[in-house]
Amino acid sequence: MPRVGVIRGDLVPDAPPVLLPHSVMLRTPVIRVPLWLMICGWCLRGLGRLLLALVRFWYVTAPGLLLGWLWSRYGWPGPAILLTGVGGVLTWWGLLYPGSFRRWCWWPLLARWRRWRYRRVWWPAMATAGLLVRFDGHEVLPILRRVTCRGGVDVLVVRMVTGQLPEDFASVAERLAQSFRVDSMRVRPHHQRAGLVTLTLVRRDPLARVVEPLPVTGHPDYLGLPLGICEDGTGYQLRLFGTQVLVCGATGSGKGSVIWSFVRALAGGVGTGVVRLWGFDPKGGMELGPGMPMFSEFACDDYQAMAELLDQAVHTARARAARLRGTTRQHTPTTDEPLIVIVIDELAALTGYLADRKLRDRIRACLGVLLSQGRAVGVHVLAAIQDPRKEVLPFRDLFPTRIGLRLTEASQVDLVLGDGMRERGALCDRIPQALPGVGYVVLDGDPTPARVRFSYLDDEHIRDMAGTYARLRVIDSHTVNVTADQPAGRWAA
Repeated sequence: MPRVGVIRGDLVPDAPPVLLPHSVMLRTPVIRVPLWLMICGWCLRGLGRLLLALVRFWYVTAPGLLLGWLWSRYGWPGPAILLTGVGGVLTWWGLLYPGSFRRWCWWPLLARWRRWRYRRVWWPAMATAGLLVRFDGHEVLPILRRVTCRGGVDVLVVRMVTGQLPEDFASVAERLAQSFRVDSMRVRPHHQRAGLVTLTLVRRDPLARVVEPLPVTGHPDYLGLPLGICEDGTGYQLRLFGTQVLVCGATGSGKGSVIWSFVRALAGGVGTGVVRLWGFDPKGGMELGPGMPMFSEFACDDYQAMAELLDQAVHTARARAARLRGTTRQHTPTTDEPLIVIVIDELAALTGYLADRKLRDRIRACLGVLLSQGRAVGVHVLAAIQDPRKEVLPFRDLFPTRIGLRLTEASQVDLVLGDGMRERGALCDRIPQALPGVGYVVLDGDPTPARVRFSYLDDEHIRDMAGTYARLRVIDSHTVNVTADQPAGRWAA
């Protein structure tokens, strides 16, 4: 049976007691103890604390005892030989196998040191952030359970005080980042246990370097497309099956990096005919033009042709749904029924800025059907936009996957990624202009934004990729030549 009136947390030492209204003061009897007995008691208590410290900090006391025994037995050569041998083994390990050395040796030692450093400022940091709770005459703190280091990131697992929520930590994330002297901090609930919260502290930015184009695989993994790297230095993979992707960012924020990272991740499927890309570039082909040979359908100026292409995509989606009804709930790409990915560079030009109202409403209706019904039948939309306002993008909520690059205003972060995402650490408005391609990814149902830098492909990389995995070759503005196993595409100039 759980105890009544117990609050979970860490008691602050030497906190002044507060008497309750109905508390009773009791005077304990005076017991006279001889001085020698008191001294024995103090010695036993000190010895017990010493033994507890020896066991608790074994990673310090055990090597110290070993070095002391070697010095007493063999003199100074004993500890010197041992330290030289250990140093040589660690150096050999770090040079030949740096990955395993960092994982099993350096990062655990660094985590121990960082945990001690965090505990030194834990009490004032929690108090000034308003996370200290007063209950039953005591001050109770959240408990720092575990610290893990990887790359330039520290991950803290914290036991919350009873009654606290992860949102309480998210609302003071910037204050805690300044208290711990780190660049930024993000908060998410623990993925396994309730009552725990995970704090991700970024000490140095591993995304400052440009990410080179990633290798192309012959068979794309639609459950995890490699697109870039995370802030802890590991590769980032994004699931394409069952989702639609919206990319939002200001001018020069790197929307092209996101688009071409997706295209490169799908290039192997494009070459084999399992994936077909449909390109919409209302800016006259300035963005998607270098890779146009990879698109089986491409339109860059003719809005009527774009509307017809979207009508064709809706027809394809509904026809597939009729064939798959009662058979499966997820389309499997084949050469006969390939995965269709509709790439739209500037979505606002089709949904908000198009002067022809009837044509604009027609495009909006087609996109609404594709976004709501196309995922299961293998028709996906990857759209980029600068203006996230509701009147420009009325069906923003139909994109389960949203990527926020650099934005101009703080209010746009929650507008793009969802309510409360900026408090959880998605600081899109603070991304420097010198870091194009850096953004925050939010998945439907996951309240934690992931900070990612997408790979960068210049025009030469794009042209080389298009020449290798071409599906359509434009001879002139009116003649199109395609490969033998690919139906004729459409190129609207």
